[in-house]
Amino acid sequence: MTNLKPGDKAPEFKGINQDGKKVALQDFKGKKLILYFYPKALTAGCTKETVNLSENYKLLKSKGFEVLGVSPDPVEKQKKFHEKYKVPFDLVADENKEIVKLYGVWGKKKMYGREYDGVYRTTFIVDENGKIEHVITKVKTNEHAAQILSLYE
Repeated sequence: MTNLKPGDKAPEFKGINQDGKKVALQDFKGKKLILYFYPKALTAGCTKETVNLSENYKLLKSKGFEVLGVSPDPVEKQKKFHEKYKVPFDLVADENKEIVKLYGVWGKKKMYGREYDGVYRTTFIVDENGKIEHVITKVKTNEHAAQILSLYE
């Protein structure tokens, strides 16, 4: 689990999006960023979460948020995911796992009695100055946008 907490400076990163273009945290300076980490593109939970954020993207933008998804999938898989679900924001391919490790969301997981390394589904809300405002570790994939917005009511 991540050691990052509200008030911490969000770690700077550079990555490659679904189109092979560079994306960096500093691209979002002056904006609130929903930075969400998901285990694997095109799987049930990750699809529900991404589709929920996509369907609510206009609402999130109207509230001043930008959205960026990150997983250790290759660019080609992110592109397929992006196109299949018409995702209106960038998805970063973190194949070398640099960003997931930087944010402390990579580690041992257990499923069906099997232990493996993977991404802890986690969302960070980064403020306009690059500081972490919220860390969500218990993500509600079907209603993630509402979960995020409820933090600002």
